[in-house]
Amino acid sequence: MKINVLRLDHRSKRDARITTHVCLTSRAFGASKTYLSGEEDEKLMKNVEELVKRWGGNFQVEYKKSYMNLIEEWQNNGGEVIHLTMYGLEVQDIIDEIKESPKDKLIIVGGSRVPTKIYRKADYNVSVTKQPHSEVASLAVFQHMLMDGSEFNLEFDNAEFEIIPTAEGKRVNIEENEKNEENNK
Repeated sequence: MKINVLRLDHRSKRDARITTHVCLTSRAFGASKTYLSGEEDEKLMKNVEELVKRWGGNFQVEYKKSYMNLIEEWQNNGGEVIHLTMYGLEVQDIIDEIKESPKDKLIIVGGSRVPTKIYRKADYNVSVTKQPHSEVASLAVFQHMLMDGSEFNLEFDNAEFEIIPTAEGKRVNIEENEKNEENNK
């Protein structure tokens, strides 16, 4: 099962930080790609690509002018669409049904205002609490439940950096060629 994320209605000046966090969260929790709709933001996409280069994996970020074309194409290719919203079915009540389906998942997180057509087109409208909060939080909780916690064991190939767990301080394993470059300075 492939997991991708669609971030609706990105606004370059206002949403750069939150959209970056949507990308980072989707990657860290097992998605292979995040699609951005709204304003095209090459700087944000380049920043995410640079992070992937340093921290590894095959994660991609791609701009889609027409999110409805993407959704329809996704469904026509046999995938299902899960829209995260506080107005949907409660995640704890619907997650088992979603996990049982082997279909590829496109998870939609909103922007400033989600059009009604998204609610109608989604295979599932899923609430992660019935209170206003961050789309990043919803995405993390939903992906965690979808992955049954297996995202904690994900390995990211070709990483230049890797965190070494420690009770105090910060420990990072830097790929050998990075160490050599530092020593040659």
